[in-house]
Amino acid sequence: MVAPRSNELRRCYSFDEVALVPGDVTINPEQVNIDFTVGGFTFSIPILASAMDAVVDPRFAVLLSQLGGLAVLNLEGVHTRYQDADSVLAEISDAPDEEITPLMQKIYSAPIKENLIGDRITEIKGQGAICAASVTPQNTKRFAPLTAEAGIDILVVQSTVTTARHISKSYRGLVFSELCQVMPAPIIVGNCVTQSVALALMREGVSGILVGVGPGAACTTREVLGVGVPQLTATMDCAAAREQYLRETGRYVAIITDGGIRTGGDLCKAIASGADAVMLGSILAQAEEAPGRGSHWGMAHPHPALPRGTRIKTGTTSPLQQILFGPASVTEGTQNLTGALRTAMGMCGALSIKEMHRVEMVFAPAIKTEGKYFQALQGL
Repeated sequence: MVAPRSNELRRCYSFDEVALVPGDVTINPEQVNIDFTVGGFTFSIPILASAMDAVVDPRFAVLLSQLGGLAVLNLEGVHTRYQDADSVLAEISDAPDEEITPLMQKIYSAPIKENLIGDRITEIKGQGAICAASVTPQNTKRFAPLTAEAGIDILVVQSTVTTARHISKSYRGLVFSELCQVMPAPIIVGNCVTQSVALALMREGVSGILVGVGPGAACTTREVLGVGVPQLTATMDCAAAREQYLRETGRYVAIITDGGIRTGGDLCKAIASGADAVMLGSILAQAEEAPGRGSHWGMAHPHPALPRGTRIKTGTTSPLQQILFGPASVTEGTQNLTGALRTAMGMCGALSIKEMHRVEMVFAPAIKTEGKYFQALQGL
């Protein structure tokens, strides 16, 4: 007798396994529109900086806003636990590998100072920047009113995995539909990887969905917990939820691919798979202006009992301006990200991000190695 199978595996895809097909018509890259809109705000580049302490501080948030993107400040990190966050960040960056996890567990055990939440938001907005900041679902009820009072522009509610329905011992957990009604700012929620969860969150009234569980360079969730979906498939599934919700309501919810993007090529494939924008971590941690000083770490790293994530040394490569707009001084695709997107859209005949969603993709696992004999030799 053949044992019944309760589940069947389906094939899922990562960025390295697909390629974009050139269009029948090509477009001058300078003529394509890469604007990104969420919650009534429009940004000239579809790039968000992840809510990680090594990536975003108030100064970095202001700079990225001036360059056309959106940085998300982590309101449960060192910037709200310590008045002098810079010295703490330097301590983390300089610590030996064998000491880093217990050190971070100690640093992040300091209580969050509620007055610093408003201070950090005011610091960003006081310089004319659009301010986005993130909290975890368990702390949203406590901190959301403080962010509203400080005049936050966009609130991000984010954890490794977020759903519209959560079972816990608490009498009444976070209800996103109620949060969306009482908050004066639009809400972005993450992270998720499935069509059903994305659709359920959209029906709660959120303005944006963050897609991705475990693909980040500093995240070890997939190794520690075994949980995650390859990022290309996850983005396509959540984008399908967006299209279904749009048909049902006429309301458009932004899809933001969060994590796993190492190069301009990955960014282009994320947009083609249905993302309206991408959230970047390690690639922006390499900027001269990033607060991590050439290091990067996951926000789950300091967990007191089950740390997930690791500190990685990204190095410092170039100014943020060069990473985003060039000119590129390297050939591996980590600089001039917007130039890569514009060029790919031009080759594929897409005038806008939404047209890029309709570009054909093919399964091409050898796309990066086909014909690259001498490049492979040089990489040995």
